[in-house]
Amino acid sequence: MNHYYIGVDVGSVSTNLVLMDSKDNKKLSEALYIRTNGQPLESLKEGFRILKDKGYRSKDILGVGVTGSARVLIGNIIGADSIKNEITAHAVAAVSCYPNVKTVIEIGGQDSKIIILRDGVVVDFAMNTICAAGTGSFLDQQAFRLNIPIEEFGDFALRADEPVRIAGRCTVFAETDMVHKQQEGATKEQIVAGLCEALARNYLNNVAKGKRIEEPVLFQGGVAFNTGIRNAVEKDLGVQLVIPDHFNVMGALGSAILAKEAIHETNKPTIFKGFDIMQRNHQLKRVECQDCSNTCELTEVTVAGEIVAKWGDRCGKWQK
Repeated sequence: MNHYYIGVDVGSVSTNLVLMDSKDNKKLSEALYIRTNGQPLESLKEGFRILKDKGYRSKDILGVGVTGSARVLIGNIIGADSIKNEITAHAVAAVSCYPNVKTVIEIGGQDSKIIILRDGVVVDFAMNTICAAGTGSFLDQQAFRLNIPIEEFGDFALRADEPVRIAGRCTVFAETDMVHKQQEGATKEQIVAGLCEALARNYLNNVAKGKRIEEPVLFQGGVAFNTGIRNAVEKDLGVQLVIPDHFNVMGALGSAILAKEAIHETNKPTIFKGFDIMQRNHQLKRVECQDCSNTCELTEVTVAGEIVAKWGDRCGKWQK
């Protein structure tokens, strides 16, 4: 009988799930990439349905870890044994796959980050969660404008004879610059190559600014699939990037590993509520706690009429 740990990474663009073998952190039985579409509960519901339809059983799950922007919400609903931030999850996954890694570049759908490690320990990091100009959603938007499938975006960049320079520090400026270059007669290939170089330049001049980047350098996140971006980053850094096998679900993999560690530390069974929990009727509402002078505004989750979680307090009253 096989047993597994589930890792969930719920972001604004995608919801990623992995089913990790209980005896081998590098062996994934499943790796799912599902578009969030602004509905994290629905995307996770779809992921759990897929796993259940494939024959996986709730009783075979030894632990669950959650990360991502909606980690607190999802973790409280499904009964997560580990709820950690994205930096921790990505770093754990990177070290598990490449113990000697010193730098992690991660570009996701709505944010980008850099993690500096020494001897397997995070010593520095930075995130960009404000501007979308250096993220995957920016590429999605421009691919749509140019009528190019996002899967072919990188190949277009590689076919360019001479990239045009695009102002990549702001999405509005970039789009204006693209229109201007098109009017001047630049080809789609040249514009795409210019966009890839702009994104790489924006990342290195902002997120990675002042960081001591040393090899090995891992490139993680969905954008790592884009060969045009990979080439642009390698060109600017002067290093060869390492692309992990599971580059687009590394956050979920790190969450699964963290769940395994949490279960081993406590030596207690998982609090996972099972795949069917997402099929029940969930309601979220804001409530104000009147138990003390803090009057904290809490998020309350109700499943089938039963309150299953509250969080957002400053005193710790509802953390359990």
